[in-house]
Amino acid sequence: MRIHLMAACLVLALPAHAAKKAKTVMLSPRPLLAPWPGPHGGVPPFDKVRVEDFKPALEEGMADQLREIDEIANSTAAPTFENTLAAMERSGQPLSRAAQVFSIWSGNLSTPEVRAVESEMSPKLAAFGDKIIQNAKLFARIKAVYESPAKKSLTPEQQRLTWLTFQRFVQEGANLSAEQKTQLSKYNQELASLYTKFSQNQLSDEETASLVIEHEKDLAGLPDSLRSEAAGEAERRGQKGKWVIANTRSSMEPFLTYCANRALREKGFKMWISRGDNGDAHDNNQIAHDILLLRAKKAKLLGYPTYAHWHLADTMAKEPDRAMQLMLQVWKPAVDQFRKDVIAAQAIADKEHAHIKIEPWDYRYYAEKLRKAKYDLDMNELKPYCQLEPIREAMFWVANALYGFKFEKVEGLPLFQSDVRVYEVKDSAGTHVGYWYFDPYMRPGKQSGAWMSAYRDQNRLNGDVTTIVSNNSNFSHGSGPVTISWDDARTMFHEFGHALHGLNSKVTYPSVSGTNTARDFVEFPSQFNENYLSTPEVLKFLVNEKGEHIPASLLERMKKAENFNQGFSNAETLASAIVDMKLHLAGETPIEPKAFEKATLTEIGMPHELVMRHRIPAFGHIFSGEGYAAGYYGYIWAEVLDHDAFAAFTEAGGPYDKTVAKRLHDTVMSVGNTVDPAEAFANFRGRGPKPDALLRHKGFPVPGEAKK
Repeated sequence: MRIHLMAACLVLALPAHAAKKAKTVMLSPRPLLAPWPGPHGGVPPFDKVRVEDFKPALEEGMADQLREIDEIANSTAAPTFENTLAAMERSGQPLSRAAQVFSIWSGNLSTPEVRAVESEMSPKLAAFGDKIIQNAKLFARIKAVYESPAKKSLTPEQQRLTWLTFQRFVQEGANLSAEQKTQLSKYNQELASLYTKFSQNQLSDEETASLVIEHEKDLAGLPDSLRSEAAGEAERRGQKGKWVIANTRSSMEPFLTYCANRALREKGFKMWISRGDNGDAHDNNQIAHDILLLRAKKAKLLGYPTYAHWHLADTMAKEPDRAMQLMLQVWKPAVDQFRKDVIAAQAIADKEHAHIKIEPWDYRYYAEKLRKAKYDLDMNELKPYCQLEPIREAMFWVANALYGFKFEKVEGLPLFQSDVRVYEVKDSAGTHVGYWYFDPYMRPGKQSGAWMSAYRDQNRLNGDVTTIVSNNSNFSHGSGPVTISWDDARTMFHEFGHALHGLNSKVTYPSVSGTNTARDFVEFPSQFNENYLSTPEVLKFLVNEKGEHIPASLLERMKKAENFNQGFSNAETLASAIVDMKLHLAGETPIEPKAFEKATLTEIGMPHELVMRHRIPAFGHIFSGEGYAAGYYGYIWAEVLDHDAFAAFTEAGGPYDKTVAKRLHDTVMSVGNTVDPAEAFANFRGRGPKPDALLRHKGFPVPGEAKK
């Protein structure tokens, strides 16, 4: 069912310096609502977008869909799947088009004008969604189809959609009294506004704060590539002749890894972990408190003990206890390994007569020295071989080897930014599958990080409609070839895995298409795709500017070091996931974020040298919308699935085994949410998932296995 709450897109906010003066003359919003022009079902009309059109287009689109919903709800015909569920799927297509374009602007080209629309429209869109969920006549028809004996004659996909729609309406409050529905809608509108504010605050701290380096001597330890990027960032900010480290993970992590100046490391680190936590107009602590309290009240109103119980009801985990059990199973070995690594890193600092006790801003720096000491490996050695374009070509090769896809660059389609590229995707028979938009470079007004979006979901509702997907990153674009870190290369494979999930979809109804699956399942295909970066077939693509491949000796050292620092990387992520779950298990107990964060981390034995990956005031995953709230555990849950699935390939003889690849396509990648995720995985693996492969991959002990 197409209900356009736009929780994700409406919480994005980007810098004021990207602003363009809005024109005062209003145009018809119809270009944003109209069917997309162009080949293969059309493409987004980016050349016709005007910021002043977003609000009227969204408002008109909502009004149009509500009229469609009323027609369905007030029909005098007996309720059937076709005149109720299928009709709902067909509703709201103009709004879907306008909302998607607005989402693209919010994430990539935000201006103060866009942010103003976000702030105004987020509660209106939340209220719009509630009007559909709370339409008693509509729910009565859905329930009639759900309970009808005729449901048995529906296709499995239709039965699944009927079940999902009915369960969603119940979970979102369709059975509440009129008074309770009013209160729930009030909560939802307040939450939508808070999500927008939280995101805009976080992004403001990322965009405006930075670490400025004025003297070249303070660049000691930084590789040439990072110095060049910092100089370019300074020039973009009007500080030519200096060096600027942006207040984002992609900039700060490599700086902390290589900067020899401890005072600067500490300054940069504290700036970075204080996003949303500076006691100023952009402080997020009170907002986080308010969000948690409203969520708890919402869950109680809906009949659940806590928000965590409500939010996990339609996931694979089902219960918070199951998610916590998995997290704690990995937490202990991760922390144990991290503590050992800290001792070894401290020994290096002592040997260098640093006269320090390792602090969080020191660990990455000395961990890199520890890697060098143990394995003679500096990860920066890899960067010249991690050129962006060869990595993209390698991703295409994997997509072809596993799923038969071919990517051909397309010219002449409308773009929202000149450096975006578009590729047509075809299957092995040469049939059009969809379009892939590639937007790899940073710019003012762009959300930080990396992500995948579906501009249009594949479906067969009214003939074959192919998908349009995108991958977006934030790499610095200089004059020469763009080189990225090994971790960034892994992230590219991860996000491309989401795109492949969408491109492989072969379903009828858009609500169950592609990545529209349970939150703790949707990361499975993306994390699974990460495994292919280090396969020999992909490594052959990785060359430096001279066309030279990664030396065999370097590959051998990488192999020996593959489990290095797993304790750190897993513990910092798990700390955030555990805190997330405990925040949402607290019920209506008022939470002061700083105190709660400190107490929870002390309770689970958080090492002093470690800071959770996302501190509460900058934890946009869980406070900029509801997608990952009480659900950040989904990454580790999906890791169990991904390593267990990859083991099926290795057991069959190799990562590109054709038979296993076809089974993965048929049981997981193509089915969207037409099959229960647990059943889909069992159909692929022949059983339920086991965590053994995950623990083995990380070098952690596997229960019942003798240590080698």
